[in-house]
Amino acid sequence: MTQVIHQPARDISVVDRSDVVVVGGGPAGIAAAVSAARNGASVTLLERYPYVGGLAAGGMVLVLDDMINELEITVRGICMEMIERMKVWGLCVTPTDRDRMIEFRETPEAWQRWARWGLFDFHTQAMPHPICFSAAFDPDAFKRAAYDMIGEAKIKLRTHSWFSSAIVEDGTIKGVICQTKEGMQAILGDVVIDTTGDLDVAASAGAAHIESNFILTTVSRWGGVDTEAAERFERQEPEAFKALDHEAKRLIGGCWSFWWLKTPLPGIVWLNCPHMPTLSGLKVADLTKAEIEGRSRIAKLLEFARQKMPGFENAYVVDFAPQTGVRQTRQLEGAYVVTKDDVMSRRHFADTVCRGRDYYTPYRAMLPKEIDQLIVAGRHYSATPQAQKASREIPPCMAMGEAAGVAATVALNAGTTVRKADVSAIQKQMRAQGADPGDIPSENATYLEAAE
Repeated sequence: MTQVIHQPARDISVVDRSDVVVVGGGPAGIAAAVSAARNGASVTLLERYPYVGGLAAGGMVLVLDDMINELEITVRGICMEMIERMKVWGLCVTPTDRDRMIEFRETPEAWQRWARWGLFDFHTQAMPHPICFSAAFDPDAFKRAAYDMIGEAKIKLRTHSWFSSAIVEDGTIKGVICQTKEGMQAILGDVVIDTTGDLDVAASAGAAHIESNFILTTVSRWGGVDTEAAERFERQEPEAFKALDHEAKRLIGGCWSFWWLKTPLPGIVWLNCPHMPTLSGLKVADLTKAEIEGRSRIAKLLEFARQKMPGFENAYVVDFAPQTGVRQTRQLEGAYVVTKDDVMSRRHFADTVCRGRDYYTPYRAMLPKEIDQLIVAGRHYSATPQAQKASREIPPCMAMGEAAGVAATVALNAGTTVRKADVSAIQKQMRAQGADPGDIPSENATYLEAAE
């Protein structure tokens, strides 16, 4: 039996007002907020957790990838700036330029140096996978870089603010309401950018969308691992390694080809597993089950690894990611819906404003059809579930966020709506700040539209 409780109407205090309100302080949200603020907008950034960084930090997805087209680096701008900041601190690792070159990237030597960092092109069928530009990083370094950039841009950051509902008047979003320890609070803005990852704002506002799910993961880090001994065993005793690795994967119950990868911290590895494909990131019961089931499987894996696997004799769990690894929940049905064929065929659009690996994202795929002054950026953009699976990695989401921040300021400065923002002006400003908007297609792009 379903019970319903009716809440009485109540007044909610307006605690802040900005030109741009960004909801969700993950990679896309950080990029959106910084981009908008650097272009002169007043910006409020809202985040439900006590930290920023989203799945890159709280989810501990510790490789930035899906940002290359052969030797071309397609995601630059704010994402690349964060990589460079973390590298200065010794908390981010990228392959050498030499090992990424065509004549070296598929050699056994390059594979031996970089494979266990996860710095290879996992989209290719070639084995070994070609080494490519990507970055292995420390989650707290990502937070630190984000906080520095947020502070430098004078963004008003409000953590511990859980999005509750959108404020919409006559089809235009006016702000959002958040639940906090102080009670319900309203934050108003001329433009709202939804970077929640789950399309929370757009769905609340009434934007058309679909629901789907892919895989949930509880990521963990282990310490006390002798990575040199582990890699030496894998290299020198391949048959024995394969047998143990097969048993480890059986205990995990679902993972990528490498269930552990190195991090910039000595002796610390991260595990992007187990995979739980039948659970939904929108259901409380499923999220709860993922946390419990994930820990249970990792406990069994740790016991096995300590007893059987060279290099793991003294391994221990450092921590579990405080955020569940959610890959897919809601997808916007926007002014254009990106398809898997668009992504895989590298289709180019006249209104491309950012890039992923070798694919292009049209501005229309960031705009709801029904709601004005709302931009969507991140894994929940307007795409089919099949297309999203091939375009959901962190760097492309950051590129989308950076473009959203630019688009908001282009519209505000022109005194128009985000729907009518001058795409050529967005592209021009993206290039001016070191990003690649994709307006100039690569040689391997296919064409759908001609620029006006």
